[in-house]
Amino acid sequence: MQQDLTQLADDLVASYAHVGGINHLDGKNLPSKRAIATITMDLLRLLFPGFFDEKPIHSSEIKVATASLLQTVLRHLEEEVYKSLEYSPPPELPRNGLRPIAHTLTVEFLASLPRTRELLQTDTEAAYKGDPAALSKEEVIVAYPFIEAIAVQRLAHELYLKNIPLIPRIMTEWAHARTGMDLHPGAQIGSHFFVDHCTGTVVGETTIIGDHVKMYQGVGLVAKSLSAGQLLRGHKRHPTIEDHVTIYAGATIMGGDTVVGEGSTIGANVFLTSSVPPHSLVVQDEARVKVMSKKDTQHPSADFAI
Repeated sequence: MQQDLTQLADDLVASYAHVGGINHLDGKNLPSKRAIATITMDLLRLLFPGFFDEKPIHSSEIKVATASLLQTVLRHLEEEVYKSLEYSPPPELPRNGLRPIAHTLTVEFLASLPRTRELLQTDTEAAYKGDPAALSKEEVIVAYPFIEAIAVQRLAHELYLKNIPLIPRIMTEWAHARTGMDLHPGAQIGSHFFVDHCTGTVVGETTIIGDHVKMYQGVGLVAKSLSAGQLLRGHKRHPTIEDHVTIYAGATIMGGDTVVGEGSTIGANVFLTSSVPPHSLVVQDEARVKVMSKKDTQHPSADFAI
């Protein structure tokens, strides 16, 4: 058995030399996905006190509990930020190294939490008012995957704006795996945002979303073409959605030049690649539903177009 394991280890190590593109050996220590997941959960506890904790927090304890949790997050996040900066150092590296930069960036990020909470309050309000199935705002926060996804995206966006590599994307992909909602940390999302059901939603890096936008499951705000690959980095690739727009399930809106004007409604399953003026109603008028007997569907020419 030991000999078999030795051979297996030898074969695997040999593959590290042969297939080198997916190794990270002898390089800088990368941020820990597990540590960032723990940090993100602690950040959610700071944003929504009492909702992500296993036991209730009394108001008389909130200051001490918050200070203690902030200290923990500061210590752990600063270390992960330092690793990220080591991986991709800023162009002008100060003489005293990366540690002070990591500390400053982490403190500045934590200082943004009250502002992030203000935005999340509007998202919670939009979710409650926009969903007749919601029993209370408490249910929205504790049960709706959307709230977790948008909270993590808004946190990651603050780190993204500070040009901290790796960590913002690790955070949003952690939320993506948990909620089914893929929100890139670079996307600019206004207040009172709500995605009902949220599963399968994709919002690309250069997307701009205004205030009071409501979407449903399966909506994609994506790039028109990725054939140019890395040459598109830094360019506006994803659409702009102006204020008070509603986008129904399964719609796909593509392209960095595409603007959906304010007050517009995009119908279900619409495939949109060009701009529409404000207060437009966009529907898929070629779609049709045909009702027939099940016996008719056995015929090779049966039409299932929808």
